[in-house]
Amino acid sequence: MLKPQKLVERLHLRGRYIALHLRYEKDMLSFTGCAYGLNEAEINELRIMRETTNHWKLKKINSTQQRNEGSCPLTPKEVGIFLQALGYPSSIWIYIASGEIFGGETYLGDLRFRFPNLIFKDTLATKEELNNFASHATQAAALDYMISVESDVFVPSYTGNMARAVEGHRRFLGHRLTINPDRKGLVALFDKIDSGELKEGPKLRELITRMHKFRLGTPRKRYGSLPGLKGRNRLRTEESFYENPYPECICGNKNSA
Repeated sequence: MLKPQKLVERLHLRGRYIALHLRYEKDMLSFTGCAYGLNEAEINELRIMRETTNHWKLKKINSTQQRNEGSCPLTPKEVGIFLQALGYPSSIWIYIASGEIFGGETYLGDLRFRFPNLIFKDTLATKEELNNFASHATQAAALDYMISVESDVFVPSYTGNMARAVEGHRRFLGHRLTINPDRKGLVALFDKIDSGELKEGPKLRELITRMHKFRLGTPRKRYGSLPGLKGRNRLRTEESFYENPYPECICGNKNSA
C-alpha cells in the first residue's frame, strides 16, 4: 500500500513545495454556480448538472453575485497571479491537491505558464502505486490531505471542509504557513486588472501582501459568532474548531501566543 509519507519525501527531494488545494472541479463549480471565464457550452453543462442533482437545493444562482461576494473558488489563472504577487518564484514546486480540473489544460495553462513545476498524484506516483486508489475517492483525498499537511506552504483556493481541516491540523503542528486567500478582496483587484485600471507589478504586490498580512495561519484565538444571532445563523458566523483549534487543543504549544 502506498504511504503518503513516501510521496511527501519525493516532493521534498525536489525542494520546497506548495500544496495547492485547487477546487476547480466540475462538481464544485456546478454546486457554487461559479461560471466566470467559462464559455457558453461549459456554463450550460454546469447548469444541467446543478439542476439534475436532486440533493442540491439551490438550482438558480447568480454567478456574478457569487464571485463578487467571494463565494467562488479562485480560478487557476487567479491563483497564479496571487502566488506571483506574494513573491513565489516560478521555480517552486506546486502540488495540485484536487480531483480532475474542469477544462483541463485550457484553464491550467496560465497557471502552468507562471509556475511550470506543477505536479499531480499521477506524476508523483506510479500507475501501479495508484491502482488501489482508482475506485476510492476518499482514499485519494486522504493522500492529498496528508501531502497538504506536510507541505512547506498550504494554499486553498476555496474554504471547504478539507481546507479547514488541513489548516487546523497545520496550526496544531506549530502554525505552519497556511495562506488563506481573501477571495472577495482579490476578485475586486482581478476585475481592475481586467478593466485596465491596475497592472500586475509592484502596486498589485503591495496590495495583495498587505491584504494577507493576517491570513497566514499565525497564532490567534478562534473567532466566535457575531453578536445578536441565534440558531443556524449564529453557527454560520462562528469559526470552525477544525479550522482553528486554538486555544483548546494547542494552549501549551510553544508556538502559540
